[in-house]
This record gives sequence, C-alpha cells and structure tokens, in this order.
Amino acid sequence: MHIFSAFGQYILMLKNMFSKPENWKMYWKEYMVQCVSIGIGSFSIVAIISVFMGAVSAVQTAYQITSPLIPKTTIAQVVRDTVILEFSPTLISIVLAGVVGSKIASELGNMRVSEQIDALEIMGINTTSYLIFPKIVGSLTVIPLLVIISTVLGIWGGRFVTILSGITTAEIFDAGLLNSFNPYNIFVALCKAYVFAFIISSIPSYHGYYVKGGALEIGKAGTKSVVVSCIMILLADYIIAALLL
Repeated sequence: MHIFSAFGQYILMLKNMFSKPENWKMYWKEYMVQCVSIGIGSFSIVAIISVFMGAVSAVQTAYQITSPLIPKTTIAQVVRDTVILEFSPTLISIVLAGVVGSKIASELGNMRVSEQIDALEIMGINTTSYLIFPKIVGSLTVIPLLVIISTVLGIWGGRFVTILSGITTAEIFDAGLLNSFNPYNIFVALCKAYVFAFIISSIPSYHGYYVKGGALEIGKAGTKSVVVSCIMILLADYIIAALLL
C-alpha cells in the first residue's frame, strides 16, 4: 500500500505544478539557474565518461573480432550504434541521476526541513510549481543536449583510440561510421533522453519535497531518490527499446 500511496502523492505533486505562475520573471530566472546548474555542472563528468566509454567500446569490439573475414569497418559500426542507442542515453542518465538527482533531493529536502517551503506557502506561492517545475523543464532542456554531446564525444573517443593504437585507419573508421547508418536510432536515443530527463528531475524532487525529519532523513531521501531513479531509468530503457525497436 505504501508504494501506491507514494505513487498517488507523486502524481498529485505533478498535477499541482501546472498552475499560472505568480511572477513570470521569477520562474524564468529559476529556470535559467537550473539549466546552468544541470548543464554546466554536469558537463565535465559527462565529457570524461563519454570519451572513455567510446574508447573502451572500440577496443573491446576490436578484441572480439578475430576472423579476417569480418571487415574493420565493423568496429566503427558497433561503436556508433552502441553509443547512440545505449551508452550515451542510458549510462549518462544513470550518472546524472546520481549527480543531478541527489542535488535536487538534498536541496528541496533542506528547504523542507528548514521550513523555507512552509514560508513560501504562507506567502501564497505554489511551491510545487515554483520549486519543482523549473527543475523538470530545465532537465528536459539540458539533459538531451548532454546526451547529444556525449554521443559525439563517445564516437570521437572510439575513433581516436582505434587510430592511435593502429587498430584501423581514419579512412576505414569513417567509412564504417557512414556504412548502414540508420537515422531512426537518433530518434530512439532522443526519446530515451527526454524520458530519462523527466525521471531524473521528478523523482528526486518528490523525495526531497516530502522529506520529514532532519539532516539524516535528507541524506536518506537523496540516496533513495537515486536508487529509484536508476531502477526507473532501466525499466523505461527496456520499455522504449521494446516499443520502438
């Protein structure tokens, strides 16, 4: 029953977000703050992971190809498709669930415990709309962009390593990238990115907004939000793959 009551509370929180803003400037300012916080704050970790992700994918694919009958262009094809379809949207989103999700949960949890949320409500401000809506919209704006950047850096990392280690030449790798490329894969990756962005922002917002207790409960809420977000990302990943692929 606890799961159903929590889910109902989560749905009501999302429903309460959609109200006319008291002050558009305040909301716009908060939205820009969230975009900068999520985008710039996560860029370095996303870039580092993406480059090594593509590099490891290329090296391991080359290791698996033992038959001389399989062309070297296959390495680029495997790196391209795995990075676009799985590594960049899913792995990066799981990392962001830890980086962004825990930050959102702890920020809202701290505001709840210190009674800042209660003070805003007394002033007549819809706190779910003012505090949570900009976070979700900011995530939906920035996280897909981070996934696109991750995809480019992942493929570049695979290309750089294969050329540097002498596995293939630049011409062979580039030919493999263009061979049998299906633009539909990018559409699937972006669908995943938007769904995951919503999960990463809304679930930690729920856990932080409804936290009760003190500092210890804020920590527990942050941890729980990351765990639940990761599970939901993997579940959504399977559902989207089953429906769209």
